Amino acid sequence: MKRILLAFLMFYTFCAAAQEVKIRGTVTAADQSSASLNSASINVKDKVVGTTANARGNFTLNYNGRLPITIIVSAVGFESKEIEVTSATQEINVSLVAKPIMLNEVVSSATRVSESILQSPVSIEKMSLKAIKENPSFSFYDGLQSLKGMEAVTSSVTYKQVNTRGFNTTGNSRFLQLVDGVDNQTPGLNFAVGNLFGASDLDIESAEVIPGAASALYGPVAFNGLLNLRTKDPFTYQGLAVQVKSGINHVNESFSKPKGLHDFALRYAKAFNDRFAVKVNASYLTGEDWYANDYTDVSTAVTDAQRGPNNPGRDALNIYGDEKPKTLDGIGSVSRTGYEEKDLMNYGVYSLKLNGALHYRVTNDIEAIYQYNFGRGTASYTGSSRFDLNNFVLQTHRVELKGSKFFVRSYMVTENSHDSYNTRTLAQFINASWVKDLNGQIVTPDKADATWFTRYSAAFKGTQAGVTPNNHDAARSFADQGRFLPGSPEFESAKNAGIYTYGATGAGVFSNSKFYHTDGQYDFSSAVKFVELLAGGSFRNYKMFTDGSLFDDKTNKIGIKEYGAFVQAGKKLLDDKLKLTASIRYDKNENFKGSFTPRFSGVYTVDKVHNFRASYQTGFRNPTPVDQFIKLNVPEITILGGAPNNSAGMNVYENSFTATSAGVFGPAVGAAIEGGATPQAAVMQNKDLLVKSNVAYIKPEQQRAFEVGYKGLIANKLLIDLNYYHSSYTDFLLNTVVLRSTNPVLGADGKINPAAAGEVATQSVSAFQLYTNAQDKVSAQGFSAGITYLLDKGYVVGGNATVSDFDLGKANIENIAQFNTPEYSTNVTFGNANAYKNFGFNMAWHWQSAFDWYGTFNTLRPGRINAYSMVDLQINKKIPMAHTTVKLGGSNIFNKHISQAYGSPAVGAIYYMALVFDSPLK
Repeated sequence: MKRILLAFLMFYTFCAAAQEVKIRGTVTAADQSSASLNSASINVKDKVVGTTANARGNFTLNYNGRLPITIIVSAVGFESKEIEVTSATQEINVSLVAKPIMLNEVVSSATRVSESILQSPVSIEKMSLKAIKENPSFSFYDGLQSLKGMEAVTSSVTYKQVNTRGFNTTGNSRFLQLVDGVDNQTPGLNFAVGNLFGASDLDIESAEVIPGAASALYGPVAFNGLLNLRTKDPFTYQGLAVQVKSGINHVNESFSKPKGLHDFALRYAKAFNDRFAVKVNASYLTGEDWYANDYTDVSTAVTDAQRGPNNPGRDALNIYGDEKPKTLDGIGSVSRTGYEEKDLMNYGVYSLKLNGALHYRVTNDIEAIYQYNFGRGTASYTGSSRFDLNNFVLQTHRVELKGSKFFVRSYMVTENSHDSYNTRTLAQFINASWVKDLNGQIVTPDKADATWFTRYSAAFKGTQAGVTPNNHDAARSFADQGRFLPGSPEFESAKNAGIYTYGATGAGVFSNSKFYHTDGQYDFSSAVKFVELLAGGSFRNYKMFTDGSLFDDKTNKIGIKEYGAFVQAGKKLLDDKLKLTASIRYDKNENFKGSFTPRFSGVYTVDKVHNFRASYQTGFRNPTPVDQFIKLNVPEITILGGAPNNSAGMNVYENSFTATSAGVFGPAVGAAIEGGATPQAAVMQNKDLLVKSNVAYIKPEQQRAFEVGYKGLIANKLLIDLNYYHSSYTDFLLNTVVLRSTNPVLGADGKINPAAAGEVATQSVSAFQLYTNAQDKVSAQGFSAGITYLLDKGYVVGGNATVSDFDLGKANIENIAQFNTPEYSTNVTFGNANAYKNFGFNMAWHWQSAFDWYGTFNTLRPGRINAYSMVDLQINKKIPMAHTTVKLGGSNIFNKHISQAYGSPAVGAIYYMALVFDSPLK
């Protein structure tokens, strides 16, 4: 304690003895008007201290320290300027040159230090504050799809997933999303739910995207890339901002009338002096979600020709409760009557985001920050089923100490999902609630399915008076007697009971999981001199609790610790034309071996504007807590994590068939029976079509990636960005479906056991979706090209194109993660911030080619995603005197209904009008 007091007294004495200097000046625009820039920021270079200009462009900067210093004067839409201050009486008059579009942006995500985007050693994309303000999409997050190499998948109005460079999913745990350095993933799902719990459009300052592996600097989650979102600093961006946005969707739909979509956001920030500032944010979005209503028959129990609306064993894609058909003697495959998603899902979605932050500049070099984020919302998520993330709550607490050379940050992320549920399981829960036996008595849920099929069989075979025999419609009507009709009190009561029944017997998804994270870094460059040296590390501790609904954790506590550290060195050579950078990171999860991930890169600059880059790096990803320990009964399939002790005693990895071989075996048996064979003979004829599974327990994924590129700025008007990458993958984490029989899969002779094959034929096996690793090596490569061109009179046109290729090589397609990425995708943007008397516009066009989507929702069977294009457009009018902008626009304005993932809803147009008031506080 004495040492702490002594250190404090020394620190206080130093601060008191430091010279306090008041630096005054004026900032104007360097044009004919010489207008004052009340939005200008003035910051001391390599320090955290700074201030802003008032309404007349005047500023006073209080600085505790010695002169000379260098100040950086900047404003949105203007080129920054550095001024050396040698005296407190120095007259500082700064004129900034207008630059509507900054082609030479500053980025920091690629190397974790600020640098010109032209000289980044790896591909990086940036959405600047100006681009965010002028984005034509309904939200800035929707507009990310216009960036080069970006992919987007919509599961809900409130939930869009982004990805880069292939292996796309609706829940992407291979792509890191940071908001002010905080991992925005939900602890229970282990991926970020889009921007449902992120920041509002009013508070986002920039978005930087690194396509491809970023594990060398950001650890295991950044296996496929990084989205780094930064919010506005309350010292720099002060004042009151309000946005009121109202629109409609479900336009020109046969199954719905147009519905309102409303978004309200408020931001207030104030710096009470040069030391202390606060900000608060609130936003609320509400509307009607997109409908998933694809009723394509995806049944595996019949041939392609038999599928369709008249198939008694129909398994419709977005109808739930019909997933477990049964082959009835003398009848064939029959499925239960399901419920449409619209009767199960809560389509009234919303997103509430609350944020508050306190910033205190302890000294010129140190700033302390506390930030709290609260998010609550509803979204639809397409995973192994369609999940309703209903009233889902995510909270984060962040404390950070940062300076110009370092930061130390700790945060906690916690969730509460007690109202969330699985719609497919919910339909099955309801279907187990009302079935009557042949005597008219309601049976218990465990007997409901068998009793329903008994009723169906009896009616079809003509043993029930008053029921037309050999008639599937009549048999179904008889079996469905007493069925709860959607909207009825009985249906709503059963639905509510299913939502709040957790674990294997219910549909509820409960999680109060959390994780704690601490990370930091220090820039040693000024001390080392001969190289630029950066080092850092991180520690994370997961505390999982789902009360048995996702994990087997009612009594078994699940906690996982991870840690990592990195070092990066950079050196400029050949008269600073060549910069070489090398970094290496080590990460360790307590359940797996540690991994080293090096990265080597070089950038060669010609004539200061032409930059050629090359890099080699490795990536890895630890299995998430869900990958390791999920044990979820859907219930037509049990999803089982790949940690060895998670499946102990279940005999799944040891004794099961591949679902793919069963998909061939089942129709073959059915065809043989139709041809006159007995069921037993049909099984014996076709049993060798079955294949015993060979599934390994999970381990970390590995990637090696090589990239070359060019980025150049020509005549300050044309920006060109080209890149090619090649990545190879091993031990790719994936899901595989197996069928466990009660009998041994193999007989004493080592061949398929007829008794086990008979279980597959009668569909009495248990299905499991297992987490494992690909045994084979696969690779992917791609080429991207982008241009931005500044035309006369403020018009800007841009475009990019990406070609992606997946090389399966000699790998078994059933044993690798699916690429889920179109081969070709393009974007074109065109706009002018002030085309005529403060009227501006912006347009974005996106097109991508068709491809097959593989996902757990359709048990890893392909579903076609058709080629599509969509256009977003916004027209705006600025009213400078009122600090207000009026916007009229639309996303997907031609209202083409587009499904971006198989089983997810078709997304139509959103037409909107917005008023944005943004008044600086001076």
